[in-house]
Amino acid sequence: MAVISISRQLASLGDEVASRIAEKLGYKLVTKTDLEKRIVSLGFPENKLPKFEEKKLGFLTGLTNLRDEYLNCLMTAILEAAGENNTVIVGRDSFIILKDIDNHISIRCIAEEKLRIERIQKEYNLSAKKAEKKLFESENHQKSFHKGFFNFDANNPEMFDFVVNSSKLDVDSIADSIIALTKSFVTKEKEEAGQKKIDELLMGQRLVDILIFIYNLNIEYLRASLKDKKITLHGIADSQKTLDAALTIVEAELPDFEVENRMSVGRT
Repeated sequence: MAVISISRQLASLGDEVASRIAEKLGYKLVTKTDLEKRIVSLGFPENKLPKFEEKKLGFLTGLTNLRDEYLNCLMTAILEAAGENNTVIVGRDSFIILKDIDNHISIRCIAEEKLRIERIQKEYNLSAKKAEKKLFESENHQKSFHKGFFNFDANNPEMFDFVVNSSKLDVDSIADSIIALTKSFVTKEKEEAGQKKIDELLMGQRLVDILIFIYNLNIEYLRASLKDKKITLHGIADSQKTLDAALTIVEAELPDFEVENRMSVGRT
């Protein structure tokens, strides 16, 4: 019926809420670990995954090609998971990738800093000082990931359909509220429209994979958006020859589609 994405602060009970929603609705729970397994199965080198677990801001500097490869695999993994429908997807900015999906609901779990530090102390058996450090590192990591891939601030409530503070609410109460929202919001029409958009996004993503990984075209920030029978290409090619080759390949792969080029030529 729906695709629910959960974004969460560390120790805000977001993982517990996601698990409980999936359990109560009978949905499939897709965790960060599950997404990483999908990413590796799509061809991303497993030994490169730690590059995207760094804790310092600006860690993507100098990793443009690897970043694009990781992002392409991440987007495919999330879209494939969402395409299975009736899923709860945790983390990895899934709510950004799915933001235009009609039957998608984005949730942000937060909590007071003092309480989160206490929870971290208890869960990891840490002193208050070490728990505070762990919290600070986690928040820097999130900021870095959000900024490096999608250029947004996860603390902006406008990014989400529902923001919940777990400082005073228990996991079941939060889960029940989200389930009620889901049942009232998602209709059969929204589910069908959402599935159509996911299929279009997946087709565009697979086309990107063909151009980058099969034909090895040097195009940064390459994106392919589809709507009905029109496909639009965005990105920065290293030469006019590369740009022309991309257009030729797309026309051959999707002969029934109108192709709109919004790519440019620049230094990569």
